[in-house]
Amino acid sequence: MSKVIRVRYEKGVLKPLEPLEFREGEEVLVKIIAVEERRKLLRKHRGALGPAPKELLDRFMLEAEEQ
Repeated sequence: MSKVIRVRYEKGVLKPLEPLEFREGEEVLVKIIAVEERRKLLRKHRGALGPAPKELLDRFMLEAEEQ
């Protein structure tokens, strides 16, 4: 399963902001992208192909991160 989720870094630990569906002890790979970096990328490219709603751009960004 591949999934993009948001997490919060607190006291040296990444804490998921939604439930995860993994077995106890299962290993996963984690790709870390700071939310601010993502926002900068969105601002840079927003409107390049014409106007689009923020929700659509957010969906496209999440799909791109999954690949």
